[in-house]
Amino acid sequence: MSQPDDFREFLARQAEAEEAIVYGDPEPRMTLWSRRDPVSLLGAWGPNKSGWDELSAIFRWVASRLSHATYRNFRWDIEVADARGDMGYTVGFERFNHYTEDGRVEPITVRVTHVYRREDGEWRIVHRHGDLAPMDESPAPERSSD
Repeated sequence: MSQPDDFREFLARQAEAEEAIVYGDPEPRMTLWSRRDPVSLLGAWGPNKSGWDELSAIFRWVASRLSHATYRNFRWDIEVADARGDMGYTVGFERFNHYTEDGRVEPITVRVTHVYRREDGEWRIVHRHGDLAPMDESPAPERSSD
């Protein structure tokens, strides 16, 4: 799907901001969020909050649990994105590695959905749903008998 240029540019800035929070810096993410209600979060570590005051505290808490010393190799893979008028959304995966104290590397995949609203001509994030991706247990595609 094609998106407006300003939406694509916003998503590039968001990719950098999401990487920054995985490395312990919440500020780039926080600059992209709306301060106007409604804003909401269904977080991968459990917090389900709404309102900017609640979200900003959660973003700082998440960043405090993360750092470049133990989390690396971040990438945000957007599977679906669309923006029409003043609303948009993305669906994808955040992938990175956790380096444990005993030297193991644990890959982490977070399924993420974001909702965006254009405010005063600028895109802002208004909702995030993230959860740790479960194993895909869907049935394998059937093979044709040709």
